Amino acid sequence: MRFKADEIISVLANEISQYESKLDTREVGRVLEVGDGIARVYGLSGVMAGEMLEFTKTKVRGLAFNLEENSVGVIILGEYLHIAEGDEVRTTGQLLRVPVGDALIGRVVDPLGVPLDGKGPVVTGQTRAVEFTAPGVAARQPVNQSLQTGIKAIDSMTPIGRGQRELIIGDRKTGKTAIAIDTIINQKEENVICVYVAIGQKEATVAGIVEALRANGAMDYTIVVVASASDPAPLQYIAPYSGTSMAEFYMYEQGRDTLCIYDDLTKQAASYRELSLLMRRPPGREAYPGDIFYCHSRLLERSAKLAERWVIVPGDADASKVADDWAVNNDKGEKREAGEKGKVYIGPLDKEHAEKHDLPKHPGCKLAKVANTGGSLTALPIIETLEGEVSAYIPTNVISITDGQIYLQPDLFFAGIRPAIDVGISVSRVGSKAQIPAMKQIAGSLRLDLAAFRELEAFAQLGTELDKATQAQLDRGYRMVEILKQPQFHPMNVIDQVMIIYAGSKGLLDKVPIKQVPEWEKQFLLFMREQRPEIRTALIKERRLKENAQRQPDDERLNKAIADFQLQYKAG
Repeated sequence: MRFKADEIISVLANEISQYESKLDTREVGRVLEVGDGIARVYGLSGVMAGEMLEFTKTKVRGLAFNLEENSVGVIILGEYLHIAEGDEVRTTGQLLRVPVGDALIGRVVDPLGVPLDGKGPVVTGQTRAVEFTAPGVAARQPVNQSLQTGIKAIDSMTPIGRGQRELIIGDRKTGKTAIAIDTIINQKEENVICVYVAIGQKEATVAGIVEALRANGAMDYTIVVVASASDPAPLQYIAPYSGTSMAEFYMYEQGRDTLCIYDDLTKQAASYRELSLLMRRPPGREAYPGDIFYCHSRLLERSAKLAERWVIVPGDADASKVADDWAVNNDKGEKREAGEKGKVYIGPLDKEHAEKHDLPKHPGCKLAKVANTGGSLTALPIIETLEGEVSAYIPTNVISITDGQIYLQPDLFFAGIRPAIDVGISVSRVGSKAQIPAMKQIAGSLRLDLAAFRELEAFAQLGTELDKATQAQLDRGYRMVEILKQPQFHPMNVIDQVMIIYAGSKGLLDKVPIKQVPEWEKQFLLFMREQRPEIRTALIKERRLKENAQRQPDDERLNKAIADFQLQYKAG
């Protein structure tokens, strides 16, 4: 083969003309000491707090954690056993980021987004910062839409709203994770993206949870982030922040509702304490560092119901593609001129103002929601207590940050009342705002009725003879307790919950033997689905029960259906 000199010359001339001198400058340091997931590095005087660092020899990443006068404390995000004293460390100029997007749906990944399920790499070009500032007050709106857990005792007495932070707290082995998993399974028809973050758990336990989610079809909309008990403390520490970033992508970029479960933050706090003590930060109460509250607050404050943004647009505009700059009016409410900024209405109060005052000034236009706004992130953090000690440091910290707590009592759990929710301590600070009208109608007095039943039950154990009315109240209380029991992996549609709680609270089960209540419930719901579907469909559409003259729920359709069912009910 012969070479043509003129071709070679033209190629070289072209390369020389396009040549640009680029300098890639990075700070380089050396490892002074390493061990237990942390390293001390000398020579990185310009490094940023939270900046990603790279150990050149092993390609393992680290995070600048402590900025000291003569050295930098680095937490190592990966295998640290092959890092040695004297190894080179380079700055990257970037903060820690994780991959996000639809490619992660149905996958099991570690806190850095590396897949653990053997299904190949996660192919996505989108990333998001692990640490992200929580939205401010103006960027939020009140929580008013329910997140149905499918668990009767929660949806009726401690309802959870989209954008809320509800703590699940209790001793180990009392069913905390079971509530979280059932809530994920119940989102199948709710169009909610779920992120389950497993922190410090056995890998066998996590594998069982993933299998349960897959068997119930929940992995189709769930991301599982795992930092197992065998992983280094740094990975356990950043796991909840990584999971939140993966959920935030859908909240901010697509305006969708998301659910994030942290199982559990007690182990994350322990890993942060371990890192802090290794870094020689001063220990505080229970040896935790003083900023452990800030760790959890900056995580949970990222949960929010984002304010919807509205603009006045031409009547023929495509509502699914509306953007901020489509507005036809300016800040003064007048017609927008070229180059002027359009008026954006943020939140429900602004929307109401636009409908009443500004929209009538622009005939032929309509008020439209800006696409991908109004998303939410609901957090269900889990905290493990020791011997029911809810006044310990970490439990009180997280209780003060969240919008309510579901407390699981060991005595109830071992008595067979599952979920073992203690009605007296459990509370939702969003309350009935997060309930559909039908549930609000029947569940208003349920908590007080159960509390009164517990007191009456304790009194009856003294052996005192009870009058007829008291005995009847006690019997109804036992039946309501049976109604609120629910097996794992069987979340229930909210209308089915309304129908069965209505039947119990109206005394329509008073003649059913207590042991037969679960069977009665099962057959009744089947009867309503197969023989009275029109009633169930109407309730789903109306989301409200009919009331009597005293404004008490008294739906004649349900009353007649229950009476018809009683005639054909056969005890199992």
